[in-house]
Amino acid sequence: MIFRSIREGLRGFTRHFGMSASSILIVSITLIILSVFMIFSYHLERFTRHFESTMEISVQIDYDYEDEDSEAILRKQIEAIEGVKKITFYTKEEEMEFYMNTIEDEREKEIYEPFENNMNPMHDSFYIETDTGSQIEQVANEIRKLEGIYKVEYGGENTMNAVSMMMNVRRGTLIVVIVMIIMAIFLIRTTIRQTISSRVDEMRIMQDVGASNRFIRAPFVWEGVIIGLLGAIVPIALTIYAYISYYKGTGGKVLAGLFTLVSPSPFLFYICGIVLFIGVLVGFVGSWTSVTGFLRARR
Repeated sequence: MIFRSIREGLRGFTRHFGMSASSILIVSITLIILSVFMIFSYHLERFTRHFESTMEISVQIDYDYEDEDSEAILRKQIEAIEGVKKITFYTKEEEMEFYMNTIEDEREKEIYEPFENNMNPMHDSFYIETDTGSQIEQVANEIRKLEGIYKVEYGGENTMNAVSMMMNVRRGTLIVVIVMIIMAIFLIRTTIRQTISSRVDEMRIMQDVGASNRFIRAPFVWEGVIIGLLGAIVPIALTIYAYISYYKGTGGKVLAGLFTLVSPSPFLFYICGIVLFIGVLVGFVGSWTSVTGFLRARR
């Protein structure tokens, strides 16, 4: 019975090839956008987690509070703030040494050498890690309220704004994908209805002689599944080719190594599996709802 249903589904597919081709095209376009969306979203989430894990809050202590007791009190106050994970302390001498090590020009180093001793303008500092990257701004604002703090800053505000913008782009792309999936389902429903209209007399006879709805529905459902499968072929092939080519061309690193791509295997296996599943699901839902609506109208 299954093979008969598949055969009938193929017959319906070829009988209305024009409408079927339109359905396949819209399914393919939808799945290509879905594939790009999934790859982009996964890497964006991965990059955001990595970036947030490397961010620290720099807390410079006021000169008047640079003594052991005051700094101990400040440390306890900071530790009491929710979200603080780790605190590292550096003296002003260590801060100056670190800064001097970043200067490559020897003549420029000579300019700053007098500041390494009694004229050191640096501050004793705390460097703070938070439990999650999303807590950085909140923790920084709480630290600014403490007495004895000279300056609080954390690098990457512009980068976080860029990440936020990309997250908004991801949300917009998701909306486009959902709209196109709905369009694909609608177009497949229209295609199946064309097939139903050409076989309505045959279906009525089948109902009159006692054929079950499941028996009548099966060929049309298979036609929708076939449309979904064919619509997934090009997106899967294009996804594999484009991602592997780009991965090899960049060596898996983008933006001067700041952004690392996931290895194609098994990542592409999961992406293509989801694309194939969505394609079949769209075809199934479109055909099922179409033929079910007809059968209900005949009750």
